[in-house]
Amino acid sequence: MTKLKKEERGLRAEIAGIIFFALALLVTASLFFRHIGAESRVGVLGHNISVLLFIAIGLTAYVFPVLFFFISYRMLFKFGVRVRATIPISLILFIVALAALIEVVLGGQGGIVGNFIARHLGVYLGAAGSIIILGAVILISLRVGTGLSVIQLGQSVAAVILAVATFFGVLLAGIARRLGRRRTDSVAEKEKIKAQAATVEAEKGPRKKPTIVTSKPLKDTTPKKPEQSQERFEFETSDTKGSFKLPLLSFLNEPEPGSGAYDNETILTNSKILEKKLHDFDVEGHVVEVRPGPVVTTYEFEPAPGIKVGKITNLSDDLALAMRAESIRILAPVPGKAVVGIEIPNREKETILFRDILECEAYGKSKSPLTLALGKDVSGVPVATDLAKMPHLLVAGATGAGKSVAVNAMILSILYKATPDDVRFLMIDPKMLELSAYEGIPHMLAPVVTNPKRASVMLRGIVTEMEKRYKRMAVKGAKNIDDYNYKIAAEEKAGGIKDTPSMASSENSEATEAIEHGKLPYIVVIIDELADLMVTAGKDVEDSLVRLSQMARAAGIHLILATQRPSVDVLTGLIKANFPARISFQVPSRTDSRTILDSMGAESLLGSGDMLFLPPGSSKLKRVHGAYVSSDEILRVTAALKKQSKPIVKKAVIIDEKTVSRIEEEEELGEEFMKKYREAVEMAEKLEMLSTSYIQRRFRIGYNTAARIIEKMEEEGIVGPSQGSKPREVLKRGMEE
Repeated sequence: MTKLKKEERGLRAEIAGIIFFALALLVTASLFFRHIGAESRVGVLGHNISVLLFIAIGLTAYVFPVLFFFISYRMLFKFGVRVRATIPISLILFIVALAALIEVVLGGQGGIVGNFIARHLGVYLGAAGSIIILGAVILISLRVGTGLSVIQLGQSVAAVILAVATFFGVLLAGIARRLGRRRTDSVAEKEKIKAQAATVEAEKGPRKKPTIVTSKPLKDTTPKKPEQSQERFEFETSDTKGSFKLPLLSFLNEPEPGSGAYDNETILTNSKILEKKLHDFDVEGHVVEVRPGPVVTTYEFEPAPGIKVGKITNLSDDLALAMRAESIRILAPVPGKAVVGIEIPNREKETILFRDILECEAYGKSKSPLTLALGKDVSGVPVATDLAKMPHLLVAGATGAGKSVAVNAMILSILYKATPDDVRFLMIDPKMLELSAYEGIPHMLAPVVTNPKRASVMLRGIVTEMEKRYKRMAVKGAKNIDDYNYKIAAEEKAGGIKDTPSMASSENSEATEAIEHGKLPYIVVIIDELADLMVTAGKDVEDSLVRLSQMARAAGIHLILATQRPSVDVLTGLIKANFPARISFQVPSRTDSRTILDSMGAESLLGSGDMLFLPPGSSKLKRVHGAYVSSDEILRVTAALKKQSKPIVKKAVIIDEKTVSRIEEEEELGEEFMKKYREAVEMAEKLEMLSTSYIQRRFRIGYNTAARIIEKMEEEGIVGPSQGSKPREVLKRGMEE
């Protein structure tokens, strides 16, 4: 029985020894790879272990693998020895005392635990007394924990050091013999680099404080009136076309005075902390310039010679932990500079109001009626862009990231620039929430569409409108909508607009319908949730969007598509290929960021309007903090617009209900039926009488389908009414119409 107990105890000891040996290897790998892509080598667990150990006990973390190897050795080879409670207690005491000793001797690097103990011991014992007491505690804890006397322990440590030194000596001697002259050249090159670095440091002299580049006042400066980064633009409120007046700026909330000031002392303190944390990760250099912004502050860090940029970019998560930040974005390198931009969120974030962007020069001096006020960049400079130059915009972001607010800001940007004669909207809102406030304003081309199937029909109607516009421009010899409107204005000034009459068909040309000419406004199609449309009518919606995105620019038709699901089944390759301008708010994963922007970064945004903007024709992402517009502001603006007039309907602009009804009917009847129907109409042109049975035999279709074709022909006036069993008369006048 005693022998069986010994075997069980030995088995348990061996299992424990193997576990401690594996832990020793894991901790060793975590500490060794902590600077070279820890997540890719030892995973998230190993990476977090190394970070937490260094935060807690600093350089003492390197002792952990030794202790685990020691415990594993005792378990595997001395399992007969009982483990008393004093052993783990003494080993913990050894680690704590060693961390405190390192903190006292090196003036840091002892972690949170070492700093706490060293700080309190220093008050009562001073530096010398603390070193003596901590050294005694370390020796006592080692004596109790290992069971070795102090003399035996010293001899063991000396033997280990001698063995390691001998091993590395033999290894280096072999490498030196193999490399030969190359080793000499390498040493000379290193000496040359050191000399160059020393020369650079000597030329620079003492390290200077970083320069703070800001467009707003600092809190510790002499109180005076805040200066804007761009002079305020005097916004016009008088009408530009007829009696229609643009909305008043007073409908929007004013920014609070003095908001957005920056604390000089806090910025300098953060610069020192950032330099120290990078130094802890073996990245030497210093912050040369700081650019405070409304939401984030950009610290331009100049790395020392020989530091690789990739080493800095891999530290974003570690720096976020060290700086206690939500997330950190690293721009490496900053275009046109030999520095790395580190964007750290501010403790107090500024709310960017929509009115502040409308008053800036960038928006006010823009002549385009499709100017979009987006927000401010990381330096606090207002950002406005032109939708006509994009020519279409793709917007994506998770729920609550600020996507809907940004779409509303874009709509109001256009409403503050354009009259209904300049811009018309077609809004598609399957969620029936975000765009309902704009129902009934005079800029609307049609009521807000909430039915996904009707949305598909309306998009096809927009395609038809695009084709009609191209016909009008071809008749006038215009290349685009601006050229066409210029020629129409010139004709109107000269005495009247000349419409194009209809022409009968001849041997050399086809018949053409009469074309009415007039000023064509831009049409902006806004879809608030593309995913809902792609689920219900994916193929039809995709076909219409692709055709519009490829051809509609010259016709003055522009698209703004928004979705909270930037997956490949929603944003197909054909759609993305024709939307070079994109905006991404915060998304859940790197995969979603790649889908919308073709690069990572959107997963690290802060939310609440923080976005990455990809301008057309550029591969460089621009970080913008979106302008906030409230529901009350939207209601005040739309109420003022509704009071002036109801939605304006013009033949040259509107998608007529006849076209929409025809498309809806084709959708309902099906593509195959409409194909047979058109063939039957072509056949009827050559006949004088037509019957259901004749159509049934000719096209080899069922009686019910043939009867529906005859009924539809009667509705459109192509054939006469039923005459019993006799064939119906083909009405030539119905054909000509």
